[in-house]
Amino acid sequence: MHSTTSPTVTGRLTLREATGADLDGVLALLAEAAAWLNRRGVRQWPAAGFPAGRVAPLIEEGVLYLLETGHGGDGPVATIALDGHADPEFWAAGDDPGSALYVHKLAVARAHAGRGLGEALLDWAGLRVLARGRRWLRLDCAKDNPGLQDYYRDRRFAHVRTVDLPHRASGALFQRPGGTRCRLSGAPLPFADHRGVPVPGHV
Repeated sequence: MHSTTSPTVTGRLTLREATGADLDGVLALLAEAAAWLNRRGVRQWPAAGFPAGRVAPLIEEGVLYLLETGHGGDGPVATIALDGHADPEFWAAGDDPGSALYVHKLAVARAHAGRGLGEALLDWAGLRVLARGRRWLRLDCAKDNPGLQDYYRDRRFAHVRTVDLPHRASGALFQRPGGTRCRLSGAPLPFADHRGVPVPGHV
């Protein structure tokens, strides 16, 4: 799901809001990522992927985004959901939930792994945090997988705490300030919005 090299992307990529017609492609991408994670013992997501009922509402709300090639015929290259919905089982009132945006469903197609797309999408999300007048970019990830947690630490996320609930595989909470953290200051993101405009902080 996540790349581990510095961002080096060739070819034209575009970021756009997902529509209902994209549901099958998103489900396939998430299923691929979930299977890859589970083969490595990371039980962050259901092994068979998510049911449509878990993803369709994100599309309907307009908070799920797709990264795709310019011709767009090969399905999504990556996906990310970004919203202001703090999971109440994880984020308490003392965390000031309204001060953050929250990352969900971040996945990169295996054929495009190692190109830095995960890092770039996290930086895009960080710019969205600033554009919305928020302070933090937050996420939760598998509580029993130190490798996945180290991935986010390496992307300058700080571990807030781990919430250990028996019915949740996730629970390791991370945050970092809004803005870019993975790329050099001022460096353009390796994709444009659907109108072909380089993405400065919003779609």
